[in-house]
Amino acid sequence: MSDSIDPLAEVVTLLQPAARYTKYVQAAGGWRVRRSRSDLAFYCTVIEGSCRILRDDGKDIVLEAGDFVLAPALEGFTLSSMQDSDTAVLNEDNPPPRLPDGRYHLGRLDLAPEVQLVVGHCVFDSPDTPLLLSLLPDLVVVRAHARLSTLVQLVGEEFRAARPAREMVLARLLEVLLIEALRSTTEAGAAPTPGLLRGLADARLAQAIRALHARPAENWNVVMLAREAALSRSSFFERFRREVGLAPMEYLLAWRMALAKRLLLRADAGMAEVAQQVGYSSASTFSVAFTRHVGVPPSQFSLSGLPG
Repeated sequence: MSDSIDPLAEVVTLLQPAARYTKYVQAAGGWRVRRSRSDLAFYCTVIEGSCRILRDDGKDIVLEAGDFVLAPALEGFTLSSMQDSDTAVLNEDNPPPRLPDGRYHLGRLDLAPEVQLVVGHCVFDSPDTPLLLSLLPDLVVVRAHARLSTLVQLVGEEFRAARPAREMVLARLLEVLLIEALRSTTEAGAAPTPGLLRGLADARLAQAIRALHARPAENWNVVMLAREAALSRSSFFERFRREVGLAPMEYLLAWRMALAKRLLLRADAGMAEVAQQVGYSSASTFSVAFTRHVGVPPSQFSLSGLPG
């Protein structure tokens, strides 16, 4: 297998994104919408005007026309008008009014729209979603990115159309949307929090991460991975843990278990085959490792897809 494999694309594909809805939204005056569904990934592009993200940690972010926002799992923020407002905070249980043309309106109906947004939510159907999301930033903001705006609008158009293969097309579009957003983050500079993007932004660590993803069944150890990165063992270990947020062998184990879960859910995957593909010499040693890591034996997981 070639080491040219793309770890970021692998993570996004393994997440199995599925669209829940995409809305066209306009707003005027003062308004606030609270993100309250932690099980939904949020994305938004500003078509016209400007608005703000009010984070619970006090770090507010101004969004202008052309900006794109992705929050794979971030809890604790409110999308708001530029002006301070004491209006009631809207959420999924208190949605804004829907206009005859299908748009949703935030704020005062008697004012001309000051902001135009396309807002969407998706879910991740992977059994390893928490692990995979922990490798990604909690919030991505990409400034004035035409490709992302186009992708969001394509998702919205496909979501509303009742055409054949709609779910498959939506899944592929969402994968491209997520990859483009995350890739844009690395192109703009290092990701703000430890994770896969920070690791891939480091040229030395990226070599080791790509090799690990390309050959997960190899009998890796820290010395071998450090050699891939052309670093000393100690330098590699500390650098990997600082940038990715996990020790190298923790990352390898977590990735192998994520791959194993995907393989176990395939009807044609035997235990010995799965064990071999994720680096275990026998089905029994794999079963012990999987049970310790996941909490249930592989045979039980393959029947239910969920622990317990």
